[in-house]
Order: sequence, then C-alpha cells, then structure tokens
Amino acid sequence: MNAKEDEGRRRDDGADRRNRLPTFTEVLSRKTRPPVDLFMFYVFLQREGAEDILDFWLDVQQHENLCRAYFKDIRKSGRTIREEWPEYWDYARRRGSIYGTVVGLNQQTGGKRNTASTGELLSDPSASAGLDEKAAAAAAARSPSPRMMSTTPATAVATEPPRSTTPFSLTGRTSMLLHNTRRVSRTPMVIPRSGPITRQRLIESAEQIYTRYLAPAGTVGSSGENHEIYLPPALRIHSFPLNNEREPRSQNEMSLMAQIPDMYHAQKEYCFRAMEQDAFPRFLRAKAFGNLTPVSALVRLIVGLIVLWIGLAVGFSLIFLDVHPKSKRFFLFIPFAIAILFLVSHQYELDPILVFLGHSESTPFRTLHIREPYVKKLLLGRALWVSAVVAACVVALTMIFWAVPGRRL
Repeated sequence: MNAKEDEGRRRDDGADRRNRLPTFTEVLSRKTRPPVDLFMFYVFLQREGAEDILDFWLDVQQHENLCRAYFKDIRKSGRTIREEWPEYWDYARRRGSIYGTVVGLNQQTGGKRNTASTGELLSDPSASAGLDEKAAAAAAARSPSPRMMSTTPATAVATEPPRSTTPFSLTGRTSMLLHNTRRVSRTPMVIPRSGPITRQRLIESAEQIYTRYLAPAGTVGSSGENHEIYLPPALRIHSFPLNNEREPRSQNEMSLMAQIPDMYHAQKEYCFRAMEQDAFPRFLRAKAFGNLTPVSALVRLIVGLIVLWIGLAVGFSLIFLDVHPKSKRFFLFIPFAIAILFLVSHQYELDPILVFLGHSESTPFRTLHIREPYVKKLLLGRALWVSAVVAACVVALTMIFWAVPGRRL
C-alpha cells in the first residue's frame, strides 16, 4: 500500500511540475530531470568555483542520515535512546534536535529545531544492505536560521546572515569552466556498513566534514584535501573538540559528544539559503531559458562576427563590381543566416537548432536530452522566438543588398 501511495505521489509531483519550474528542494531531492537536475546544478556551481558549498550540504546530509541510521539501529535492538545515550537524550530534551521523531522525543515539551528550509531527507536503513537516501518533499521556507546548540566556544548561536555576504560573492576562487564534471558528489546514495553503526563512526564522520570544509585554509586532513567554505563569523567552528581515535571518557567529552548529531545543521541551513537565494535563480535562468554554456556562447559570438564580416565583404563586392545577373546576390542569405544565428544565439544564450533536437549543453559542446516537461516547453517557445528574429534579420539584410543598385568602380 505504501509503495502505491509513493508511486501516486511521484505522479502527482510530476504532473504538478508540468506547469512550473522546480523548487530548490526538489532539485536537491533528485526529483527533477535534465537540464535542471542535481548534476547540472553541480556543473553550474563548478563553473563559478563554488561547488564546495553543495558538497558540504550533501556531506552534512549524509552525516545526518548516518545519525538517523544509528538511532534506528538502537531502536531495532530493543533499547531506548535514553538508556543507550543518556547524555544525548538530556541534551536533545533540553535544547531540541532534528532527530526528535526518530529518537521519540516529546517535541511539545522540548525545544524544536526547524528543518523545513532544507527539506529533510528521510531514510529507512537496513541492517544488511545499508541506508537508502529518500527525499521527502518540503516547501522552501524562508524562516530565520535555527539556533546552533552548543555549550562550547567551538560552535555559536546562528543569526540571520546578511544578504550581501554569501559563499558565492566572497568565495575568492576563480571560475573553473572546464573542470572535470564527473565528480558530481562524494555523497553516496547508500551508507556502506557491515554491522550496526557506532558512536565512534559518528565522530569520524563529523571530523571529516570539519577537516574538509571548516578547518582554516592550509590545514590538510587525512584525505590530503581542504576546501574551506565561507561562513559568517557566528557559524564558524574554529576547532574540532573530540578525538576520533578513542571513545570519550570524561564528562566534558561525553557532553561534547552529545552535540555531534546536530553539530553542522545550522551551517547546512545557511548554505541551503545561500544557494537557494543566490545561485539557484541564476541556474534556472541559465538552464530553463537557455541551453548554451558561456564558453559555447562566446565561441558563437566570435564565429558569428567573422562570418558576418565575410558576408558583408562578398555583398559589397557584388555591388561595386556590378555582377550580373543581380539574382546572384540572393546567395548572400547563406553567410547572413549563419552569422545572425550565431550572434542571436549568443545574445539569448540559446541555440534553436539544439532545442528543436531536444538537447541542452551540459559542458562546452557536450549536450544531453531535455527531459523536464515544463523546461522543454519554455525552451521551445524561446527557440521559436529566436528563429523568428533570425529569419527577420536575414531576410532584411538579404533584401537590402539585393535592392541596392550595382555600380562598377
């Protein structure tokens, strides 16, 4: 019955998207199809040198799924979270937690943590196979950031970040137009495991995220990579408080350990808002209203100008040499058509021929099929408009050069 309900829900979502553009939550949930899917959004961020923001969001999402799998493993074993991990139970009961429904907290009496803006992805882990990541539809909320729960200087209370400071405006990195596009995400769809998930593994997951994305620039972790992302001062974490080589022993370490499951949720919320308000609208404009990459559009501009110069040179030669018959000038429509097509395609960042073939560029001169229904309809309408503009300009230029009387110099 649940499978039928899920199938019906997917059909309803698909029918709904036939009349609108997808939301950012739907893209992150892998519910959309090219050219507005998660892969194309990742490629778009790569061109801006900001794909680490999306990597961070996905890795934190995977960390949270790992924590959910841990809590569900405890429930399947017949024990309660309160018995197995009393420090976390007390911490979550007092401060609130995003795993309230998983651990069985009474959220009416405890603090609540808002997760609507990230569209919380739920999981149903299997003890033998792992954890399948599923997407739960959620509206893209614009509520204030939730509080980052902490008792140490390592994490601070999150405040609403200024709109002018985003990871995209202050990234300080150069654009990578020809970056390798095969690395869409390091986040796997299934959490590999050979047995129950331990708290030590949660520490390792949290430290890997800190080392890769939050440690100061120049710090190199075990993977040999450091991609520090921009965060406002209130959300920065300056050190990782636990050692993943041994179990926490002291009371202070156990208190810090209790914060691991919710440790990066405020930072994840900030990155979600930054992508949703800054990069995602530009991504939709680029992929839902155009089908060319910036490099491809620039090449079309250069080629269009060269072909237009050739066409004009030939046209003026036919006029000033007074070549007969005059009907030969009609062949000027060939270079004019190529030149105007390339120039208008550059202006609109849309190639109508590719649209009519059902293709959109993913990387320069590499295309994929357009599969999102509403985007296909939008691009087809714009392609017809661009074709009409090209045809009108070509006819006008050709008729002008045909109507000018010849004069041999």
